[in-house]
Amino acid sequence: MAFTYPADTCFECVKCGICCSDTKEKTRRILLLESEVKEIAKEKALAASDFCVEVQGKTPYAFEMRKQQDGKCIFLRNSQCTIYDLRPLICRFYPFELKFLEDQNHYLFNVTLECPGVNLGKRLEESDFNKLFLLAEKKLK
Repeated sequence: MAFTYPADTCFECVKCGICCSDTKEKTRRILLLESEVKEIAKEKALAASDFCVEVQGKTPYAFEMRKQQDGKCIFLRNSQCTIYDLRPLICRFYPFELKFLEDQNHYLFNVTLECPGVNLGKRLEESDFNKLFLLAEKKLK
């Protein structure tokens, strides 16, 4: 399957936590696949209801991460993800998202400019986006 990605894009995570928190401009929705919920629940010895709620109409996602009162992800502490190795696909992609253009039978990577790490660090190559694409294929099967 073919995809298009934003050419000449640089990115370096600055560990600000904006991707894990609501902002004045945006309410963050951290969506999870059912398989991710099961994995987190098992590894952290939690009930799914302890960290997420079911959602409808967001296929392939079936759950949304709970937040702390300040709008931060329930697993964010001191701008650090406490489930980093288990983090959901949507988190692994940020500041990028992958959209399927059904009419063109083609995938498109978009980048959000709200992330302060965009345009910093190394220039991302097609191979970087290919890794993300293959990860999505694997997780979504």
